[in-house]
Amino acid sequence: MKLLFSEQNSDYENYQFPYAIWALPEEGETPADIFDAGFLPSSRDLDRFYLCRQVRVNLAKFKVSSENRRILRKGKGIGVELVPRENYDYTPDRRTFFKTYADIKFGKDVMSFERLDALFAAPIISHLLVFTDTETGKEIGVATLYLEGKALAFYYYAFYDLNYYARNLGMFMMTSAVALFAEHGKKHLYLGTCYSDAALYKTQFIGAEFFNGFRWSANLQELKFLLHRDLKDLRQHLLETDAYRDEFYNGDLGRISGASGFRVRVK
Repeated sequence: MKLLFSEQNSDYENYQFPYAIWALPEEGETPADIFDAGFLPSSRDLDRFYLCRQVRVNLAKFKVSSENRRILRKGKGIGVELVPRENYDYTPDRRTFFKTYADIKFGKDVMSFERLDALFAAPIISHLLVFTDTETGKEIGVATLYLEGKALAFYYYAFYDLNYYARNLGMFMMTSAVALFAEHGKKHLYLGTCYSDAALYKTQFIGAEFFNGFRWSANLQELKFLLHRDLKDLRQHLLETDAYRDEFYNGDLGRISGASGFRVRVK
């Protein structure tokens, strides 16, 4: 992959010079390679990715927990079907349903009809998980996905009937996806970013891990350290912070660099 470093706001007084890091796939690489390196798509065409603190589930380690069972029981009577994008009819009624959900959850017209249409026409959606109330036959939720062989599943946008809130439909959809793709033998299910306590629900699966900037970590105490650190007035980069290095890496910068998968070859 090619890496591009795009400048963000600097803090010269504290010698902090941040960059957003983009990855562009090279010949022979697939999106699964870029995901595995810690990047998520920043383009629906899967031609540009950004490095971020994201969560995935190592599905080889996944086992249904008591909390997962509780959520799945609340969804009793809800059917799940995996549908290839080309077999899913993006009807006007479905389009309106998705737009109504997005307006309520994200804010009015944050996702316009044009943006919604572009999403459903883009390579980033290869499949959908369709959820149906088996008693009424009504479609009540859809999760958009990007699947690549056995290597990955990416759980992208989810849209669902908010009248099913009491049944934890949103969490049922995600839990169903984890269980389904573990059963299908997928390697990882990617669940998006985690930059606030509100996103910690993505880690309630055995096998959950997050990307910390240089490696995938299964230490959720490390993740919570980063979340709480985000709330402070920061004067140092993370790896300059003694408390972080000492608590999680025995103060050993060599251990940190040794865990990194990033290498630069000088020509």
